[in-house]
Amino acid sequence: MPFPPPTTHGLTTTDGPGPARSWTVATAKPVSYRVRFAPGVLDPRNPALALAGLPDGEGTPARRLLVVEEDVDVLYGAALRAYCEAARHASYTVHVLPAHERLKTMDSVYSVVDAMDRFGLDRRREPVVAIGGGVLLDIVGLACSLYRRSTPYVRVPTTLIGLVDAGVGAKTGVNFGAGKNRLGTYHPATETLLDPAFLATLDERHIANGLAEILKIALIKDRDLFDLLESSGERLLAGRFQTDGPLRTTAHHVLARAVHGMLEELHDNLWEHRLERVVDYGHSFSPTLEMRALPALLHGEAVNLDMALTTVIARGRGLMTDRQCTRVLDTMRALRLPVHHPLMEPELLRSALADTVRHRDGMQRLPLPVGIGDAVFVNDLTDREITGAAEKLARAAKEVRSHA
Repeated sequence: MPFPPPTTHGLTTTDGPGPARSWTVATAKPVSYRVRFAPGVLDPRNPALALAGLPDGEGTPARRLLVVEEDVDVLYGAALRAYCEAARHASYTVHVLPAHERLKTMDSVYSVVDAMDRFGLDRRREPVVAIGGGVLLDIVGLACSLYRRSTPYVRVPTTLIGLVDAGVGAKTGVNFGAGKNRLGTYHPATETLLDPAFLATLDERHIANGLAEILKIALIKDRDLFDLLESSGERLLAGRFQTDGPLRTTAHHVLARAVHGMLEELHDNLWEHRLERVVDYGHSFSPTLEMRALPALLHGEAVNLDMALTTVIARGRGLMTDRQCTRVLDTMRALRLPVHHPLMEPELLRSALADTVRHRDGMQRLPLPVGIGDAVFVNDLTDREITGAAEKLARAAKEVRSHA
């Protein structure tokens, strides 16, 4: 019997004639997922949720497993169950899960896996529906990536940070020990439904928390978005993006530009083969800050502390003018975001950067803003620069308190 040719459909052997002793497999899996605005997602007249995650033309699924964050269930559980009844699902189960940063653990993942087992989930035709903030979405995503090695799911983010950041990418993850998102996978949801109406029940602090991730996109790639935040951010914060008239249009533009900017950066580097990513701006020191401060800091607050620090560093390097630096810090304060924290001490910041270097394969690959709306990567940030920037922010914070 003749041996097959050396190369067949991406399967390669370099052993020459005779029985093969080594093989190289080269293949590619196409990835396609949908992110879209779906206002009134819990309105029974809106079919978006009932059909989410299904191949076109398959109709409403008979069964649904919905994993809902505990606080979201209190606020929207009755409406969600009414929606499922109106959609005539033959069977649906709502698995309620408490989800915040201290519960972002494998135990929470196991809870979701147990719910999938008890429900008797069909592996391909019954996508899990995750409804909640970024922590809940990350937990469910990780559970679905592990369950039978790949189970589809649908995301319905209910927080601003989920709507513009955690709900639109491919990453899942939970914390392990002192490590932020130390365990995780790449497993994008089949579909993400964005409904800004959920933001109406968030408190101001959680709106500000999400605004930090919007500001991130503005500072490293979208100057027009920064201008919108500078001029209208305070009013959007106060109104929780639930506004009428011209400000309603502004609210939509801010959300749409933030989502588009994030997806634009992710789409050709979804698996992070390239470790220089501008969307890592604000994520060099913040993971350590956030985990050390728990539960005092929210994710977006820690990200903003990182951005404030690196904004001052960028000014010290001549990458920004005094005026640009002032505009950025003033906008942060207007959005009720912290620009300094007592934990921003040299030892912790050095430790944070060292951990980031390990995460980025031995190099800093640290994004710094260039003016407003552009960025550059550096690998030569020094302890002196970091300490000097932290001291400047501490002095500025002291001055602000003295004038309060």
